[in-house]
Amino acid sequence: MNALKDILYKVTLDTVVGSTNAFVRNIHFNSRKIAINDVFVAIKGSVTDGHQYINSAIQQGAIAVVCQQIPHNTKTGITYVQVDDSSRALAIMAANFYGNPSENLKLVGVTGTNGKTTIASLLYQLFKKAGYKVGLLSTVKIMVDNTEFPATHTTPDSLTINEYLKKMNDEGVAFCFMEVSSHGIHQNRTLGLKFEGGIFTNLSHDHLDYHSTFAEYRDVKKRFFDELPKSAFALTNGDDKNGSVMLQNTKAKQYTYALKSFADYKAHILESQFSGLLLKINDSEVWVRLIGVFNAYNILAIFGTAELLGLEKEEVLRLISNLESVDGRFQFLISDEKIKAIVDYAHTPDALQNVLETINDIRTKNEKLITVVGCGGDRDVTKRPKMGHIASALSTKVIFTSDNPRGEEPGTIIEDIEKGVEPQNFKKTMSIADRKQAIKTACQLANPNDIILIAGKGHETYQELKGERHDFDDFKIVKAFLKQLQK
Repeated sequence: MNALKDILYKVTLDTVVGSTNAFVRNIHFNSRKIAINDVFVAIKGSVTDGHQYINSAIQQGAIAVVCQQIPHNTKTGITYVQVDDSSRALAIMAANFYGNPSENLKLVGVTGTNGKTTIASLLYQLFKKAGYKVGLLSTVKIMVDNTEFPATHTTPDSLTINEYLKKMNDEGVAFCFMEVSSHGIHQNRTLGLKFEGGIFTNLSHDHLDYHSTFAEYRDVKKRFFDELPKSAFALTNGDDKNGSVMLQNTKAKQYTYALKSFADYKAHILESQFSGLLLKINDSEVWVRLIGVFNAYNILAIFGTAELLGLEKEEVLRLISNLESVDGRFQFLISDEKIKAIVDYAHTPDALQNVLETINDIRTKNEKLITVVGCGGDRDVTKRPKMGHIASALSTKVIFTSDNPRGEEPGTIIEDIEKGVEPQNFKKTMSIADRKQAIKTACQLANPNDIILIAGKGHETYQELKGERHDFDDFKIVKAFLKQLQK
């Protein structure tokens, strides 16, 4: 049990009704989870307002309520704490409740449109290979050293983050690598955490269903770097035009990485094949098993971060050469018929273009490149025509299909994608709403040495239709269809 006044340490309080000396069992922002002697934090969300559930939380046993508006009819024996922003208060309270666990390890946040999962996951892998106990908070999974937990959000809520960081403390974890999404920053989920460093990957078209403008999306990302302490490092992509923007107001020590411009960590691609990349990083050559220009940037970010965290350069190069690709990120297989199938999470125009250009740079052009791609429902509709334009321009054949339609009609989403196809590319395209059938058709169209790219879902093992999740794994499905063709 923690004293309420201790949990509220560093929270700016507007009004307090009742005593903060009460001892509380737990903190929740979901009233359905409240039990006796808990604190309920009422948050005004984009869908529901937690203030509507204050009475319900008290009926279930809440001893205190943290809110932005104190109810007119307060109840005797209940402490009401008014704050300016409940989500900010929750983040600070969560850190206090779990003993500020981020201060007991070296926490590095990775933010940007593309590359967050790859960089965070590969840093986890690298530091494990270096012999450390390591944590990971990512879109794909949460790792507390060797123990895996399922991930539900790119950046979990502040209570969940601190709960897992506390587990990491208990396991003696030395380093933790964490994806930091724009939603997470905007909703204050990372507030109250002590970061050792921050990495910026790139910024392109995404999440404009949530952020009203690109400038707002950029500025939310920048806020993460604005809030880094002087003791931290800020490592940014010098080739991205928004890289320097991220550093404008940061107090952290500034570093850059780049392929094209002058930077602290610079690389040249000496060889690019489906089996990997030969890179010259600063003055040293290293072979990596990852593929494409976008992964050259990811490797540079990993190299720079590992050095900034104290690893020796030669050891970092050795460890980088042994890194293995992340599930759903340019994950590929070759069938007995020599058909290459690539599964990638590319779900933004920029990411899709990167993957297709990488394949086109490596392939001989004597083989077909067949792309299967869709767009998520109930999300940013403005990127759909762009995805259609890029896929049809850079592929030999394109099958437009469903991604996660959610509450939208798949046909409507596909029509939006098709609007971006230029007349000269019409003949390249076809539409099959059923994703499994689309993948099957791609396999049937492929000849020996052809390449199939299945984009959009990557590591996801489900498809969301009409509010229900169904088992669906792109990699398993394409593998099964290619095996059937061999018979």
